[in-house]
Amino acid sequence: MEWPGSGGELERVQNELAAADPEPFRGGDDLLFGGCFVCFTRDRRGPGFAGEPGWAAAAAVRTAGTGEDVTIGGSAGSDYRAEFLALREGPLLTRAVVELSEGPDVLLVNASGRDHSRRAGLALHLGAVLGIPTIGVTRRPLRAAGGEPADRSGASTPLLLEGELVGYMVRTKRGARALAVHAGWCTDPDVAVEIVLAACGRARTPEPLRRARRLARLARAWCAAADGIAANVLP
Repeated sequence: MEWPGSGGELERVQNELAAADPEPFRGGDDLLFGGCFVCFTRDRRGPGFAGEPGWAAAAAVRTAGTGEDVTIGGSAGSDYRAEFLALREGPLLTRAVVELSEGPDVLLVNASGRDHSRRAGLALHLGAVLGIPTIGVTRRPLRAAGGEPADRSGASTPLLLEGELVGYMVRTKRGARALAVHAGWCTDPDVAVEIVLAACGRARTPEPLRRARRLARLARAWCAAADGIAANVLP
């Protein structure tokens, strides 16, 4: 599957993915958890524009603690537009994940999944493109509504969108802000929570997603510093 090239095509693909019925992922022992994250320049021209320089990173971590990291550079595929994030970020994230020497058993994505007006956000779409079960992990829901979970590790409250369960708000660590955990490709909300809690350990966010976020931001900072040095030394 390739990424759509227009908003209309993306809407059509999202509707198809929402109606698909892939074999469900049920977890397992000694999983290879994957995570991916993309960031762009801190440009002041609105929320984001096509061609904007970006950096994507992917990380893979086993439950035993070993792992691998990859970082790539590229550019945004489109302007930022809510619920059309796949056009902007999908190709960059795909390139980063496929660079991993071993494909993860499940991939954690900083994007929504079933919590989307067409029930197929970037986290779900990326899994379909890669053929990997995915789970969305974000700071807040996109369109779904749900209450705050109790202040204890593992507590959760359902996220409902038009009466449909699309994920949970999950307290991964006592005293920390809850995360929105989204069902994605081949995953349902309950499995998504189980995987996220396993990948977090004692931290608030899943380890592979945290690694990928750090690497992408470090790459952006390094490039910004290198550009600054070049500007000072070139005639």
